[in-house]
Amino acid sequence: MRVSTAVARSVPIPVARLAWLDALRGIGALAVVAEHLLPWFLPDLRPYWFNLGVYGIFVFFLVSGYIIPTSLERHGDVRAFWISRFFRLYPLYLSVIVLVLALAWWVPVRGEVPRDGSAVAAHATMLLDVVSVGGVADTMWTLSYEMVFYLLVTALFLIRAHDRSGLLSMLFAAGSVVVGLVASGAVLVGGWPAYLSCGMFVAGLVCVVWGRLRTPAACVLGVMALALLLLSSRVPWLGAAVIAIMFAGTAIHRWERGGGSLWPVAVTTALVAIAPLWAIESGWWWVQADVWLTTIALAGATFAGAMALRARRLPRVLVWLGLISYSLYLVHHPLLKYFVEISGDLRQAELPYQLGMAALAMTVVLVVSALAYRWIERPMQALGRRVSRRSTRGLQGPADQRVAGQGPRHDGVLGHEESQMPDGMRDHVGRGDPVG
Repeated sequence: MRVSTAVARSVPIPVARLAWLDALRGIGALAVVAEHLLPWFLPDLRPYWFNLGVYGIFVFFLVSGYIIPTSLERHGDVRAFWISRFFRLYPLYLSVIVLVLALAWWVPVRGEVPRDGSAVAAHATMLLDVVSVGGVADTMWTLSYEMVFYLLVTALFLIRAHDRSGLLSMLFAAGSVVVGLVASGAVLVGGWPAYLSCGMFVAGLVCVVWGRLRTPAACVLGVMALALLLLSSRVPWLGAAVIAIMFAGTAIHRWERGGGSLWPVAVTTALVAIAPLWAIESGWWWVQADVWLTTIALAGATFAGAMALRARRLPRVLVWLGLISYSLYLVHHPLLKYFVEISGDLRQAELPYQLGMAALAMTVVLVVSALAYRWIERPMQALGRRVSRRSTRGLQGPADQRVAGQGPRHDGVLGHEESQMPDGMRDHVGRGDPVG
């Protein structure tokens, strides 16, 4: 696409980044955008033998699992990690929230978002899906599992249990099977989990960042994240499966570095593959055995293929799409809603008109995503690095000792502007669903 290539040239791609991971993010981003675009613009082209959204998000979660824990370990600095996460995630996230709320007079906020303080509390922590609160933008639900993973990894890092990723991936995968067999939904319901988790999240992270009672606070946050994942998630077995996939990504990285084997990854894959087959809470078309297994196989094959080609030069457009993937992830669904609000229902239109409108919508999404990356993400990431350096100099103390043998080193990812996310996999527009 000429437009995407031209825009890509206008955004410099840092040479220190791990290009194959960015290419994977680019593939994942395209898959998720396609999952949301096709039902509204080109419904006849949407595949049903696998789920594009689930495929894309599984690729993203594998990437997060692969790079996030090892980045933290290489730096050995929990404060820098969380400052980086805040400036990486929140500025664009809050910008999209403001945009959606500002245009609510035109396109109303989703009905899944409570009209009370619990929505504010859940959005403040990003723990939306694990406290059963809908996000103002549909795809924000996946951020819940990224945040749960960060909280767990931080606690494990501080208690020196961060090298057991293979075991953890199998435990969470087994948990997804067991939880699926016994749970029909969230056990903890109502607004109070959002309020309570928000208070604990803020207080705990203050301790973690400032270094006072850091390890106890991180452990409390880790236990809280685990409890929310299993007891108040919208679909508890799916939440456990997602965390299993992320720890499997970490296990793959350790295997690559000679620090483990692949058999835990194989066990995890098998358990995640069977998790929805007998789950009480299932029945969606994308968890039917053939669709679910095919989707998992494609996601795994894509990650393995990119990993095998990691020493080769990869298509620049994929690397660029990975670079802007967080912006693409957050802005594409609201933009598609606004586009359809203007264009009207395109599902019964002639194919040439559908193709033209789909190309136009994709162009708008890419341009806005590139601009969001250029004017929101990059400046705020740079500010985060400056804040991190200053806080490290100003607050260094006994509580800030790094894990032995894991001093800070520039890895070209966390130290620059790594992105992950993942992108939404819920079937927002299924067979026969209305537009909107």
